[in-house]
Amino acid sequence: MTEQQSSYRQIMKATSLFGGVQVFNIIIQIVRSKFIAVLLGPSGMGIMGLLTSAIGIIGSLTNFGLGISAVKDIAASNSTENVQRISTIITVFNRLVWFTGLFGTLVTLILSPWLSQLTFGNRDYTAAFIWISITLLLTQLCSSQLVILQGMRKLKDLAKANFLGSVFGLFVTLPLYYFMGINGIVPGIIGAACVTLLFSWFYSRKISIIPISVSPSQTITEGKSMLQMGFMISLSGFLSIGAAYIVRIFISHTGGVEQVGLYNAGFAIINTYVGLVFTAMATDYYPRLSAVALENNLCKQMINQQAEVAILILSPILIVFLTFINWVVIILYSKQFIAVNGMIYWAALGMFFKAVSWSIAFIFLAKGSGKLFFWNELITNIYLLGLNLLGYHFWGLTGLGISFAVSYFLYLIQVYFVSKIKFEFGFNPDFIKIFVIQFSLAILGFLSINYFDHAYAYFAGAVLITISGLYSMNELEKRLGLINIIRNYRNK
Repeated sequence: MTEQQSSYRQIMKATSLFGGVQVFNIIIQIVRSKFIAVLLGPSGMGIMGLLTSAIGIIGSLTNFGLGISAVKDIAASNSTENVQRISTIITVFNRLVWFTGLFGTLVTLILSPWLSQLTFGNRDYTAAFIWISITLLLTQLCSSQLVILQGMRKLKDLAKANFLGSVFGLFVTLPLYYFMGINGIVPGIIGAACVTLLFSWFYSRKISIIPISVSPSQTITEGKSMLQMGFMISLSGFLSIGAAYIVRIFISHTGGVEQVGLYNAGFAIINTYVGLVFTAMATDYYPRLSAVALENNLCKQMINQQAEVAILILSPILIVFLTFINWVVIILYSKQFIAVNGMIYWAALGMFFKAVSWSIAFIFLAKGSGKLFFWNELITNIYLLGLNLLGYHFWGLTGLGISFAVSYFLYLIQVYFVSKIKFEFGFNPDFIKIFVIQFSLAILGFLSINYFDHAYAYFAGAVLITISGLYSMNELEKRLGLINIIRNYRNK
């Protein structure tokens, strides 16, 4: 097996592992979304979206990006196989997590009346923000356990923790929504956070860490690099969540809470059901890219490989969405949510640009270029926010889908040229060919569903899905040797 084929197989292995978890999460999300849509309606989904967005802003500011920055430090210490070094880094990390988690909770408690006023236009939800402030600590503690599993390369345990947290989180939240209706939203948010923390702790405790004494000065010294890199990540995260929060506030004040619920539902569909590739990127691809960060040629090769696999996997799925989204929305939610169809059509096209741009953008983190990462995200969020507000103002929910596609197209151009100048990056011919073919098929699917009668559109869509799927399978076979894998498995 060649080194290049081995690299492709590693990408597929991680994608399959976390893609499998994502499939189960999708099923869970389908059940949850259906119950929420029926029990709470668009208004309930809007309230939930506004609460979680507001808390997300506080979290992005107070968590100092430790959930991303610490992965590099833990992975580096793990590569030394020095138990004492590993234990020191994890001890320092855990201290920082407790500090940042408590800090986030305190900030939310203090700002709860103001958050309610800004988010809902009144102070009726002050108590809700007070109660869910505890989730800042719970979420940060959970994130720390998952980061340890990721940094130590315990990917199977990480997948199990994510999966079981989602399953049992569903069992906790649905009865609350059923018996309490909208009043069950806050207990549901807290309950889900507790459950996910429980399972992340259960699996992370399997990692043997020796008790070690770390002085305050050593904590500051060891934690400095985590905090410096994490602070820039935290600022960029704040910008992203803050921009999304402003959009939700604008929609709420312009179109009402129900429109916020529709907006949340639409992007939940497109993000959740194609999220397997992005989950694998964040979990496996980022540490692997970090390992070769000093070699620009290896970075270029790995980015192209990741982008190729991402497009080959996503394309048939996205064309399915373009063709059958009307039925998908009705099955997952209800006929009340059909208004999001136009938004999803455009967002599905935008996902092609997102998959490629994400593959490139991880190089900023892998290289440790915190300032470059921050400025890149700042510029992106400025035009993303502007396009979202303009899109909704002129074309409503469909305008938000258009702005999503345009923004990620601009983002792709941006990260490509920055990476080309700074890190000698470029696309190889194989990737360009794959992208042009699959994106062309998606464009045809988009045109057919918008300009053909339903019967002809479904037929054309089915043909395009078949072509896209067969092409993806053929290209993956060239890179992975799937037939040989199956033969070897049978022989065993």
